[in-house]
Amino acid sequence: MKRISRINSILAACAILALSGCASTANNPQDPFEGYNRAVFTFNDAVDRTVLKPTATAYKKTLPDFAQTGVNNFFGNLSDAWSAVNNLLQGKGQAGMGDVTRVALNSTFGIFGLLDIASEAGIPKHNEDFGQTLGVWGVSSGPYLMLPLLGPSTVRDTAALPADFAGDPWKYKEPTNWRNIGAAVRVVDKRATLLDASNLLEDAALDRYEFIRDGYMQRRQSQVYDGNVPEQAEPEEDKSSNSQVVPQPVSSEKQ
Repeated sequence: MKRISRINSILAACAILALSGCASTANNPQDPFEGYNRAVFTFNDAVDRTVLKPTATAYKKTLPDFAQTGVNNFFGNLSDAWSAVNNLLQGKGQAGMGDVTRVALNSTFGIFGLLDIASEAGIPKHNEDFGQTLGVWGVSSGPYLMLPLLGPSTVRDTAALPADFAGDPWKYKEPTNWRNIGAAVRVVDKRATLLDASNLLEDAALDRYEFIRDGYMQRRQSQVYDGNVPEQAEPEEDKSSNSQVVPQPVSSEKQ
């Protein structure tokens, strides 16, 4: 609990710093804190290159595929529980009950989630968080924020993080040392699944910061609308600005 409180305090301090003192280096209404965001991106990138990516590479090379799948399924099953809550909060009853069914099947017949029986049975998986729920409720994304260690976010998604942390069942795992080990394995496993994509990004993107920012903003908008963004809907990044701006497209050749 104290660890989560410290994380929330750090996130709040970073948000305040960004909102109060960071000058923009570009006239981009969706990224008015670009100077701060690029500095954090550089820090995150250094941590990834020196620690996280090498660890994830070793994890992927040494751990058998079936074990990696089991780890991914186990934590995916935990995330389904929070997805169910958010789907229900968004008024998507069928999807929410589908998530509940997934958790029930995978936690029992799937041996505590190590096997994804629900997907085999044709029950689709969803990835919903409280930031998306706020978006469905009409809360604008606000400016883009790059968070230390946590990566791309927005003001809305950052404000939703305490709820997302609280909604993670693994947060309540006892004893604490098992919880910490599991959290570390979870991060490494997630990074391992992104190795191929990150290698492609490093080779292809001229400005990786812009590529990740624009891709994140468009992806989050798509998630809020479940992939059906209305053509007449004003882009989320424009809602925080009084000007009419067309969102930047993701450069063509990153949970």
